Amino acid sequence: MDYDEAATYWIQKDRDSVHMNELLLKNKIEQFITAHNTCALATACDGFVRCTPIEYNYIGGFFYLFSEGGLKFKALKENKHVAFAIYEPYGGFGKLKGLQVTGNAEIVEPFSGEYLKLLEYKKIPLEAMKKLPQPMHLIKIVPKSYDYLDSELKKESLASRQHVDL
Repeated sequence: MDYDEAATYWIQKDRDSVHMNELLLKNKIEQFITAHNTCALATACDGFVRCTPIEYNYIGGFFYLFSEGGLKFKALKENKHVAFAIYEPYGGFGKLKGLQVTGNAEIVEPFSGEYLKLLEYKKIPLEAMKKLPQPMHLIKIVPKSYDYLDSELKKESLASRQHVDL
């Protein structure tokens, strides 16, 4: 197995691909993000990997994820780099649609202004959150790049995979 060759497959393919206008691509990606609310969040550190299905909220270009806790925080303690995928159910090889996001995670201080804005956005009463044994953790993800896959783009003579760095 030539792992290096396999790892560079999309990089090489992108060199000859027809790319979408960046503004149009970002708009299409944002529409995809806002049409969904669940992702598979991958975190890792020192040989430990965790992939967690979790709800997100997309606000102002950032992803916010409330969590009671879990092993993802073991990795986040050491490594703030994350990746996650949002995708449509598999409908066949010619009907693929999904988004891979890479970025950096931050933990938002409980009951800070940003935290309170998310509670309000999600219509979670502050008093209900304060009654919990411990406040929910709020992860903020600052995206750094998107890899968008949409088989339908071929109908527009575009590559089915589009990449954008932010």
